[in-house]
Amino acid sequence: MKKITLIVLLIIAIKSFAQDKMVTYGAIIHFEASIPLFEEVKASNEKTTCILITKTGQIACWMNIKDFKFQRSLMEEHFNENYMESKRFPRAVFKGKIEKFDLKNINSVPKQYQINGKITIHGKTKKIGINGTLKKVDKRIELISEFPLNTDDFMIEIPFIVRSKISKSVNTQLICVLQ
Repeated sequence: MKKITLIVLLIIAIKSFAQDKMVTYGAIIHFEASIPLFEEVKASNEKTTCILITKTGQIACWMNIKDFKFQRSLMEEHFNENYMESKRFPRAVFKGKIEKFDLKNINSVPKQYQINGKITIHGKTKKIGINGTLKKVDKRIELISEFPLNTDDFMIEIPFIVRSKISKSVNTQLICVLQ
């Protein structure tokens, strides 16, 4: 019930400031931590929420860790229980700013922007700077960004038995269409 109330209040708040904010509840995060010659380690989360404040370029994204989906259910179970401890650390959050952002300069031609902020994963926060491509698609803004994350930065332990089969450098991609 609390979750529904929170969602309703968030929607009302966003609608009341619609001219200043763009939002999506269906941004997609992909990650891959595969090592060549071993089983593919990748997942997607299609329930990521992102909000962009168009006047300032501030952006926030958050997701529930349990919403990552793998091809194999056993891999998903190990990800949630052993690596990410999703009961203890249920969310990942990014809060930052798109540098030199001006809504008037966004058009159908993709343009690179620097995005600086802080990302919190597994209870650990790290400053991060990433590149993102922004373009206008109809009345929406599409943001695409690819960046690496290191499991050591967030104290995510990879058990010794599978350490040689999972990369510590996790290739991450965000695809976000804000409206």
